Amino acid sequence: MTDDLIDAAREALDAAYVPYSEYTVGAALRTADGTVFTGCNIENANFSNSLHAEEVAIAEAIKNGHREFDRLAVTSGARDGVTPCGMCRQTLAEFCDDDLPVICDEGGESTTEYTLGELLPETIGPETLESAKRSGKG
Repeated sequence: MTDDLIDAAREALDAAYVPYSEYTVGAALRTADGTVFTGCNIENANFSNSLHAEEVAIAEAIKNGHREFDRLAVTSGARDGVTPCGMCRQTLAEFCDDDLPVICDEGGESTTEYTLGELLPETIGPETLESAKRSGKG
């Protein structure tokens, strides 16, 4: 039986807009109170303006007043174990602890689980900025 959060991420794939790469990505982010927000990738001809599935999910959650998260699932149409990119990892680190489970869809019933801290060690956080201010480097 597949995980409900992976199933929600897979459902989000249907809304992806990927006319250039044709590589769909879906994400499902669960809040501390159990609410699930999903996102899909939305491409733009200027790839730097494209939105990533994880960004869309967390933006929707934040917009709806949520700031505490307990689990993230990510999938792609290829079911290739895709993980959040570095930019998405940093965005997640703004709101999530290092121990946030990140479930990556390998296809079928198979998943790989990481923690956010494993995916993004030595993150840049508020304490990094404060340290830079104190040392005169920021």
